[in-house]
Amino acid sequence: MVPQDRLRQIVERFEYLEAAMSEGKGDIAQLGREYAELRPVVEIAREWQDLSAEITDTEAMRADPEMRALADDELPGLIARRDAIEDRLRLALLPKDSADARPAILEIRPGTGGEEAALFAADLQRMYQRFAETQGWKFDVIEEATTELGGLKELVANIKGDGVFARLKFESGVHRVQRVPSTESGGRIHTSAATVAVLPEAEEVDIQIDAQDIRIDTMRASGAGGQHVNTTDSAVRITHIPSGLVVVSSEKSQHRNREIAMQVLRTRLFDLERNRADSERADARKAQVGSGDRSERIRTYNFPQGRLTDHRINLTLYKLDQVMQGDLTEIIDALISEDQAARLAELDG
Repeated sequence: MVPQDRLRQIVERFEYLEAAMSEGKGDIAQLGREYAELRPVVEIAREWQDLSAEITDTEAMRADPEMRALADDELPGLIARRDAIEDRLRLALLPKDSADARPAILEIRPGTGGEEAALFAADLQRMYQRFAETQGWKFDVIEEATTELGGLKELVANIKGDGVFARLKFESGVHRVQRVPSTESGGRIHTSAATVAVLPEAEEVDIQIDAQDIRIDTMRASGAGGQHVNTTDSAVRITHIPSGLVVVSSEKSQHRNREIAMQVLRTRLFDLERNRADSERADARKAQVGSGDRSERIRTYNFPQGRLTDHRINLTLYKLDQVMQGDLTEIIDALISEDQAARLAELDG
């Protein structure tokens, strides 16, 4: 069933915004953003309301013996159309994650498995970078530390574009790989892992950081194998004393590094606040795909069999080569659909 009270509130709010903008009242930019968000919902709602009214009128026609046959002929098609629109409307009315439209900070770190885990972490970086390219997103590396064999010790990247966090937020967790490492002479399959975290980018208004709560250190930037990128003390390390969080940025401009490091620090603190709020709403978490715990093993990449399995939704695909080349659309769409279905089921319950 469609929640009539919520539907009426949304339509009334939309009509208010429309009137306010036409009269030039308030912050036009902010009103315009809210108007744009509500417009698709209201369009579906009005279509549903029109069909519902048409069905009511057609059912009333059945009281006239001369019109009954025509009404009986039209009703099934009208009801089928309304039901299809109702499914779209119920999805549109689901509460939105306010962070969905934001850019994201992507963090990748190797887990168990030594050098092989670092090499797999580098593979994951390439996978996400290629996926970002297919979406028309901008992928900027903020901090990257590599091993001598080309593995990844740590990656922090900023991804900007339309709906980045909404599409990538279910990627957080432990990604496990099963394959024969290039360093393995005996052909044995090894299992290793890497951890992925996707955080919605925070704005200054989201998190206020007291200058007394941070310590800023400058140091020389270095690249793979400890080779100095430059000889000036341009790299910046910011330590947030209350939380113990440490952020490093190593671009050539010290001023730019401070900006980047503060941005990442705000994002991590914002994520901690979101997780704390989620924990307080424990019942709501049952409707999410996975627990949201980044120590949870979410996916296995089995190279010998060319198989990818997402353990949260029991999805198995035999297209691992394409996935590693950035073809993540099928997986991401399935995760979003499962999350929507779970939240709809909870509303119905």
